[in-house]
Amino acid sequence: MSKSPAECQDMSDLRAEIDRIDEALVALLAERTRYVDRVVEVKTALGLPALIEARVEEVASRVRSLAAASGVDADFAERLWRMMMDHFIAYEEAKLGR
Repeated sequence: MSKSPAECQDMSDLRAEIDRIDEALVALLAERTRYVDRVVEVKTALGLPALIEARVEEVASRVRSLAAASGVDADFAERLWRMMMDHFIAYEEAKLGR
């Protein structure tokens, strides 16, 4: 059962909640990877490249907006997502054999 930040009484509580969030983030990355695997299958069938620059910029812009609306530093969120997108583009290129 999770606690809100205000409900955390000590560092142990805070660390447990951060660990819980980290676990959820890793699970989401695994889920995203499964979707990227499917993207590779579809791109293979359609003859599309791993890198589609317009999509990268669309995602970056969307993430900036989501971050700002959530009170998260938009620059940080964009840097994080660009790093993740670079990883997944390289992953797709390797799977596509390019």
